[in-house]
Amino acid sequence: MAITLKKIESILFEAGLIKEYIHNNHWHFKLPVADYEFKHITYDSRQVTSDSLFFCKGLSFKEDYLKRAVAENDLNFYISETPYNVDVHLGIIVTDIREALALISMAFYDYPQEKLTLIGYTGTKGKTTAAYFTKAILDEATNHKVAMLSTMNTTLDGKNYFKSSLTTPESLDLYRMMAEAVTNGMTHLVMEVSSQAYKVKRVFGLVFDIGVFMNISPDHIGPIEHPTFDDYYYCKRQLIKQSKQVVIYQDTQDVDLLIEMANAYNKPYVTYSGKSDADFVWLPTSDSLTFKVTQVIDSHITIAGDYSLQLRGDFNKDNALASLIVCALAGASVDDLVRGLEIAKVPGRMEHILGKRGQHIFVDYAHNYDSLKNLMSFAKNEYPQARLTLVIGSPGNKGVSRRKDFGKVISEFADTVFLTSDDPQFEDPNQIILEIAEAIDNQQVEQIVIADREQAIKAAIDQANKGDVVILAGKGQDLFQKVNGVDVPYAGDYQIATDYSNS
Repeated sequence: MAITLKKIESILFEAGLIKEYIHNNHWHFKLPVADYEFKHITYDSRQVTSDSLFFCKGLSFKEDYLKRAVAENDLNFYISETPYNVDVHLGIIVTDIREALALISMAFYDYPQEKLTLIGYTGTKGKTTAAYFTKAILDEATNHKVAMLSTMNTTLDGKNYFKSSLTTPESLDLYRMMAEAVTNGMTHLVMEVSSQAYKVKRVFGLVFDIGVFMNISPDHIGPIEHPTFDDYYYCKRQLIKQSKQVVIYQDTQDVDLLIEMANAYNKPYVTYSGKSDADFVWLPTSDSLTFKVTQVIDSHITIAGDYSLQLRGDFNKDNALASLIVCALAGASVDDLVRGLEIAKVPGRMEHILGKRGQHIFVDYAHNYDSLKNLMSFAKNEYPQARLTLVIGSPGNKGVSRRKDFGKVISEFADTVFLTSDDPQFEDPNQIILEIAEAIDNQQVEQIVIADREQAIKAAIDQANKGDVVILAGKGQDLFQKVNGVDVPYAGDYQIATDYSNS
């Protein structure tokens, strides 16, 4: 992989991003030095060499990072929104470093998105489940040539997975991963697209072959994420603009706005639902793990028929229907759809464990208002006579609004709640717990505080009787707790509950 200064100049000029070049303490608008080929680009000052192009980006970027890279590694080229007083061969000054990073990265990695069928899911809930469903179905259609970037795990060869650090990677990392997927012979890439990905331009300039808008509800509202719901919603909607064709959940809030947007940008779209009129609708059957799909439009894809899946809950049928439509649009046959969905598994989603005294233990990544409410509602409907115990925390330094949301759901559904830790990061987990507790307005809910998550899980299982339901929400099979910027090894909710139930 490589890119020349001339190519960078062309990209920045065409995008209207160039401010000036700095060479020998003089400012220029045209490239003032001979052409040069970069074989390494980075935004991490610890990785630079004398031949790197270094991007000075991020709210936490400090000039000392650049000075240290120059002094210790003989860095000669940097690109930034701000000119710095450093002795380098060339400084490239741009109006928007994140846009520049995205555009230069895709060129450096030779536009790998053009060699893949690119599928993007956005929504407040369901993205991960739908992504896993989609991969399972397309694996049937492509003989396992599907890469995936999800909140939980990433695979670039379709088989081997590693822990994801971000729902949607930084643009440079995203294109590097895409290029690796292409090298590995992948034909499709399924990815979750977060609101932050649009907020901080990780997917700037990227066009999806198929984009799915699943749903919307308040989340990620806070001082370091989205200041308002309107900002969060606006960022989510950009997927419609940046997709060649769109799949829209008919029952989402303000669906007319989404359809207007699709029409305004001349994006072909279809709608889906399990409740109201839509182009594709799922209908319940007598078995909670099966459903029927009907379609009311004469489309170039046909997915009507009977399907089964391994996850309970009507909300998972919504996710399944979205994935069926997407996979059909991407070229999967009806046989692929049926078989792929039937065998699809999602680690940490609606996993059921039978406790040693006959308790029903469910492990799920539910981590916002809608997903937790859906999960708790399912448990109440499925086991109407059972006492319902919830084990939950809330992450630190993000999604602050979730804490009050969790209090609302707990007040409506739980008999007992164990408040505990969930990736506290740089916050005091006990303060996070207190904020959730303050939002619980149902005095009949028994509240138990155990900050150690493993001990909270064991205590919750111990106090439940035969037939009762214990829900472990938030972490699923996540093998780390994020504490003070460090990924601290953690057994995972599923493994802890399984081992304890079998002990």
